[in-house]
Parts: sequence; C-alpha cells; structure tokens
Amino acid sequence: MSNCTTCGACCVSFRVDFSVYEYEEGGGDVPAGLASPITEHTCRMRGTDHSPPRCAALYGKTGEKAVCGIYEWRPSPCREFEEGSPACEQARRRHGLPALNV
Repeated sequence: MSNCTTCGACCVSFRVDFSVYEYEEGGGDVPAGLASPITEHTCRMRGTDHSPPRCAALYGKTGEKAVCGIYEWRPSPCREFEEGSPACEQARRRHGLPALNV
C-alpha cells in the first residue's frame, strides 16, 4: 500500500468541495451521510470545514494507519489529489511527516 492510502494528511488538512452530481442524492457515489449540500451546485465532505479539518470518511491515525472509508466512492478532489504533489507535501509538513521524495 502506498503512503497515499495510509497517510491521511490531506484528509485532515483541506476543505473538500465537489459537484452535487457526485453526491449520492444527486445521482453520484459519495454517501449522503458523509457530505452536505453547500449550494445548489456544491457539496462538502463533513468535517472538512472544521478547524482543524478532519474528513468524516477518514479512519485511523494520521501518518500511521489512516484509511478512507469511502475510497472507491470518494469525490473528484480526492481522486485528483496527487501523492507527492506540493499540496501533499504541505499537508505532510503540517502534520510533522517527512517528505515523500516521490
């Protein structure tokens, strides 16, 4: 398993907004219980607008054994987030994790 599916730093660092069409109630796969509509066009993963953020779909301890409970159904921002990207490294630093050097 790569760091990208065990780290979880991104899940506890950023707000996750996505199209209402990805939301279960809009015909998509993101479970309704883990997201909320924000506007008529946008939904947000629960917990990601808290301070500090923590996605409601994340299980485990950040940096050790963190797992996305809806990995197969995660929204597009999560699917598009790249392991080793500047945003990834920023999230890892924020939580005291070493760089990936991908």
